[in-house]
Amino acid sequence: MRLVRAAEYAVRAVLYMAGKPFGSVIQKREISQAMDIPSEFLGKIAKQLKRSGIFEIVQGTKGGFRLLKKPEEISLLMVVESVMGEIFLNDCIMRPDACHRQGHCSVHQVWQQARGQLRETLAKATFDKLLWGEVCGVEGR
Repeated sequence: MRLVRAAEYAVRAVLYMAGKPFGSVIQKREISQAMDIPSEFLGKIAKQLKRSGIFEIVQGTKGGFRLLKKPEEISLLMVVESVMGEIFLNDCIMRPDACHRQGHCSVHQVWQQARGQLRETLAKATFDKLLWGEVCGVEGR
């Protein structure tokens, strides 16, 4: 599995905003410049994050984006899946009826376990921990 560019940009945008005081409205241009995200792309990503309840889009001259959840309430899994959809490693996990071998295929069990571990790891990586480098056993800054 490889993250699409939109998911990478979404993670960057949320990470930047997580470092700002909660409730702040951050202008699109500021996020775009600070995190090297094309402005038009950021607008599209923001709509997806809005649908997931992570972002609010504030209109007007002092508009921009605001996090609706605190950094400790937002996980990498939430952000990635808000842009990419639910993570699956292959078709037999995503559409069990697509594979007639799943009942006796030992590889299916490995894919299922790997998917579960990946989703669990991403769910534990919240943006407050990411800000301070406290994920994956690494204490930071």
